[in-house]
Parts: sequence; C-alpha cells; structure tokens
Amino acid sequence: MTERRPYSRHGLNAAMVRVKLRGFRAIDRRTAGARAALAFRDELLSALGGEAEVSPQRRKLVELAVRASLMLDHVDAWLLGRESLVNARSRTLLPVLVQRQALAEHLAKVLDRLGLDRAPKPVPALDAYIRSRYGPDEAAGEASPEPTVRGNGAAPGVRDGGPGVASSDPTATAPSAT
Repeated sequence: MTERRPYSRHGLNAAMVRVKLRGFRAIDRRTAGARAALAFRDELLSALGGEAEVSPQRRKLVELAVRASLMLDHVDAWLLGRESLVNARSRTLLPVLVQRQALAEHLAKVLDRLGLDRAPKPVPALDAYIRSRYGPDEAAGEASPEPTVRGNGAAPGVRDGGPGVASSDPTATAPSAT
C-alpha cells in the first residue's frame, strides 16, 4: 500500500513551494500582502544605507527576510481566522504553530544577521553638494554677489566710537590715548 500524501488545509505549502522555486518573482505584486512585503523590503534596504550601498550578500539576506515575513504574515492570518488553535480531538496545539514558530525564529536570525542599527546614507562633501545644487559657478565663488552691509557696516551689537571699540567708519578718528 502506498503512503498517503500529507494534505494541508492552511495553504502555506503551495505558497512556500512557489516562493522557494521561483523566488520573490512568484508572488503577485498586486495583492496587499505583496505590497506590504515590497514596502518591508524598501524599508530594510533604506535602513541598510540604500540599495546602491547594499552588497549582493546582504541583498540576498534582505530577500530571505522578506520571504520569511510574507510567509509568517500568511500563517498568522490563517491562524487568526481559526476558531481555536487547539485540536479538540487530541487536545494539542495545531502543528502549523510549530512551523509558524520556526518561521518567526528564522526571520529573527536573518534580521539579526542584517544588523539592528540603521546605516547612515552617504552624504556628499559640502562643495560637491553646492556644485550639484547651485552649479559650478556658485561653488567657486565667482558669481556670488558681495554681501550687503547693514547700517554702518558694524557687526550687530557693536557700538561705534566707544573706547576700545573699533569703528568701521574710515573717516572716524581714533580715540586719543591721553
């Protein structure tokens, strides 16, 4: 007699096989779950410093984390739709709970490997930013106008003509030292 094929009513096996065989491309990106997974992927990549800064190894870990998160969300949704998590006949927990816990531990390990700290995005040097923002003339200082002088040209808060305080007026006489 041949062994019976194990049937599953939670629908996770088919999704797991599709994702294992074809990767993240097997998921219909129009669904809410796929959109959430893509948002999670983008969030992970931005936390790691942006897609351009992530190595291929880390990108693969991000893909594994997104897959595990998608499957975990699918199992959680199925479990929450059930009336009970206990098999009434045998008075034990459903076997899918063990698989769910294994998925959660796998996700935690992958996220731990990716790192828990945010990686800062690379910031360009100030002169490179000014050149990219305002053009090369502004960075060199060639086309920048002279700063406007307020009042008598003295710095704010500086009084003119007092003892020991230099005046910015070139016609003013220096205080005598007598």
